[in-house]
Amino acid sequence: MKFCPQCSHQLSPKVLDEQTRLACTEQCGFVFWNNPIPVAAGLILIDGKYLLARNQEWPSGFFSLISGFIEANETPEMAIKRETKEELGINALSVEFIGHYPFKPMNQLMITYVVKAEGEIKLSDELAEYQLLDESELAVYDFGALKLGKLVVDKWLGQKA
Repeated sequence: MKFCPQCSHQLSPKVLDEQTRLACTEQCGFVFWNNPIPVAAGLILIDGKYLLARNQEWPSGFFSLISGFIEANETPEMAIKRETKEELGINALSVEFIGHYPFKPMNQLMITYVVKAEGEIKLSDELAEYQLLDESELAVYDFGALKLGKLVVDKWLGQKA
């Protein structure tokens, strides 16, 4: 962002609240706070197995959690239940909080859950494929560059122990 969306003047770095932020060079008062976007993510548990999915846009072999943006008037729990239905065609029976993690590459705050679900899996157009892993396979699964998945799984399995 280079220009103020309110008055079109140039933005420049300014220290506010002990952080450098982009602010309008004029007197309109605009500050680009760059707050993270909240995202709900779920480690799906169905028929005793954990489901990881690959997005259509990801390279072959990259699997991770189901996730999606939290919409207006939605709690994170509501969002992950909706995403489970939209992306997998299955019903969330329960959600249990795992943790929250900053995902800096996309300026997101990932709010993660384990989602116990049931039904017949029918992938949305957004997903290319999925795999089902038992707990021992999940514990050693290599998420590769998608390190957030490993953090979530390790915390979940540690909470269960």
